[in-house]
Amino acid sequence: MKTHSKTLDRGKSALLIIDVQERIIGVMRKGKSLQENILKLVKGAKVLNVPIYFTEQYPKGLGPTIPELKDELNELEAVQKMSFSCFGAGELFKVLRDKGVKQVVVCGIESHVCVQQTVLDLLANDFQINVAADAVSSRRKVDYDIALARMRSHGAEVTTTESILFELLKVCGTDEFKAVSKLVK
Repeated sequence: MKTHSKTLDRGKSALLIIDVQERIIGVMRKGKSLQENILKLVKGAKVLNVPIYFTEQYPKGLGPTIPELKDELNELEAVQKMSFSCFGAGELFKVLRDKGVKQVVVCGIESHVCVQQTVLDLLANDFQINVAADAVSSRRKVDYDIALARMRSHGAEVTTTESILFELLKVCGTDEFKAVSKLVK
């Protein structure tokens, strides 16, 4: 017997946070829950020792990563980009490949622009993608809905923050389980 090939495995996964920046976060739909869920993913990834990467789109215009998130990512450096897709974010895709990452959990903004283009490019480069539907957003619902449907139709797994964390966790009864459980309550 075996587990499903799309089940997340923390030994070959990474978290990618796309462009959660000061000058755009305020116009995102469900901005408060978006931020809360991204922080849950970050804290959970830290508990589970899943590598974390984050990008900033044209920070001169859109500002830096929001302080709440930047504080949690204090030891990490943002990957700067001008392209909408993270494919154009320097050597990010190569770094993921070189580190043995095969599954990428994606969150951030905007669903129908930078997130969607990144997901499509990651899929084109043979990464398995899990999009946290409650940790991505757009200004308009129609853009969000169409982006999730499009990413799913091209092979992305569309799921939720809590589902991702428990899938990476695998079992209960551990200190990691207790820490992750506290995050999702």
